[in-house]
Amino acid sequence: MREIQFREALREAMNEEMRENERIFLIGEEVADYNGAYKVSQGMLAEFGAKRVIDTPIAELGFAGIAVGAAMNGLIPIVEFMTFNFSLVAIDQVINSAAKMNSMSGGHFKCHMVFRGPTGSAGQLGAQHSQNFENWYANTPGLKVVVPSNPYDAKGLLKSSIRDGNPVIFMESEQMYGMKGEVPEETYTLELGKAHVVKEGSDVTIVSFGKMMLRVLEAEKALAEAGVSAEIIDMRTVRPLDHETIVNSIKKTNRLVIVEEAWPLASISSEITYQVQRHAFDYLDAPIRRVTSRDVPLPYAPTLVEAYLPSVKAIVEAVKGVTYK
Repeated sequence: MREIQFREALREAMNEEMRENERIFLIGEEVADYNGAYKVSQGMLAEFGAKRVIDTPIAELGFAGIAVGAAMNGLIPIVEFMTFNFSLVAIDQVINSAAKMNSMSGGHFKCHMVFRGPTGSAGQLGAQHSQNFENWYANTPGLKVVVPSNPYDAKGLLKSSIRDGNPVIFMESEQMYGMKGEVPEETYTLELGKAHVVKEGSDVTIVSFGKMMLRVLEAEKALAEAGVSAEIIDMRTVRPLDHETIVNSIKKTNRLVIVEEAWPLASISSEITYQVQRHAFDYLDAPIRRVTSRDVPLPYAPTLVEAYLPSVKAIVEAVKGVTYK
């Protein structure tokens, strides 16, 4: 199978859907003439023209509002935020308009649209450009939240998000745009709200999503060398959250470690922990452990960035803490 970059997988998903449906358009900063801040939309202006690939000023609240209005009138916008840190400027349109319009209008107005862009730390970008808001958006009824971890998932999940009919938050990692992975030539989609068992195991279940899956897979290799058989689950989406796949895994392994890039308070890992103790408490042979980022604004120094983020070492130690190996 061919290998393509994460950014190319996203571009293919948008291109394929836009060729099939003329109501779909892309809007955001630098998406057109500059081919995208991360070159995700490279070549799309030339193919689809300026009415469907639209450059905007640095005005997230404005162009998010334009997109919500367009969606209410039957178009399907894909809104690119240069980073989800900037989505905070537009959060009123996302939370109070897109997420609530279908309910508040009694189904008369739908917001069939996707908000997408990079999330989390991308190195030395400072505290204001390195945050994870997956749990913020997942806390909002009316939104779906998708966080892919590889090019194959990125393409299949983005195509499903564009087709879904609801407002979808699609969060990518800036550090993964150049990552290569196997992606089929033929078109395909992946179900939203369904986790993926990446690897089966018997001693412990490790749950994660997005960029942290790369560190989980590194940790799994070290654990295997130590004789620990880990079952790895990639959530793919964090709203809706696939509790059933996690619970079924715990019934087999009896132990759980959750790895998440966000801050610990009120995180996705907090919700998973609650659901597991509610539905699978009697199957647990050890307390649930989680590995998250440190509960501080991200520092700038590279050594502190690494100390801030979940590490392979921390994941291994957490697993050994619940398996006693």
